[in-house]
Amino acid sequence: MAIPDFQSVMLPLMRLCADGKEHAISETTDTLADQFKLTDDERKALLPSGVQEIFRNRVAWAKSHLKMAGLLETPKRGIYRITERGLETVRKNPTLINLKYLHQFPEYVAFRKTHRERPESTNDNENGQSGTPEEALESAHEKIRDSLATEILQKLKSCTPSFFERLVVEVIVKMGYGGTRQDAGKAIGKSGDGGIDGIIKEDKLGLDTIYIQAKRWENTVGRPEIQKFVGALTGQRAKKGLFISTSNFSSDAMDYVSRVDTKIVLIDGETLAQLMIDHNVGVSTIATYELKKIDSDYFTEE
Repeated sequence: MAIPDFQSVMLPLMRLCADGKEHAISETTDTLADQFKLTDDERKALLPSGVQEIFRNRVAWAKSHLKMAGLLETPKRGIYRITERGLETVRKNPTLINLKYLHQFPEYVAFRKTHRERPESTNDNENGQSGTPEEALESAHEKIRDSLATEILQKLKSCTPSFFERLVVEVIVKMGYGGTRQDAGKAIGKSGDGGIDGIIKEDKLGLDTIYIQAKRWENTVGRPEIQKFVGALTGQRAKKGLFISTSNFSSDAMDYVSRVDTKIVLIDGETLAQLMIDHNVGVSTIATYELKKIDSDYFTEE
């Protein structure tokens, strides 16, 4: 089944805690994952930031809302247990506990008003599930980033070949390749030998080299173009090649690359745009937001 949204976790979490014992979030998360019959991939699935598992994040937010409603409490760091109000709630055997249900408790209403949160809904995202604040923030960030990447790609396809070559140099150097920018700039666009547009140092010491082809193409790059590039590399006794295009690569081309002895890396237009964003090439920061959490150690009295 799909990973349940955090509101769907609330009732199973309350029933699990109805034993009155203290529970650690890690232990509870594993138990709930078993109850929801989540696969290993679903258990390990991460938020877009790659920092935390999606399901663990949703369990934590379910716990947080239940705590604000006075149904759970935290006797010590990383541990929580059900309250008397929580036990009374479970005894009523509700069929569903969600944000709307929690509004019967004055403390929760005050909490929502204080934090000026959006109206609760069981259809907050495209999948008809209520995402956590982190998921909403990261989803918005991804949409902005994808929109920016699309705009960058449009710019790439309209720039001149010489500008595109300089841009490729900038990205490669920002990624830590090519030695100095001056060295890299001299290498790109100087070879012109059988499909090779440039040669660049793999590291600052020049212990190895990478042969590059950088093309502003509209059509899909197929196997024949990659074969020509591999042939040119073989003629130079080169072991590594980088093929950069503003378009994409056919499945046949990618399959061919996976089977040749020469190490070839294919970078399509979408990937190039994402690399430009990652390494701040052709983009500028207009705003920065810090995501913070409580420092439990600070509030621990010795």
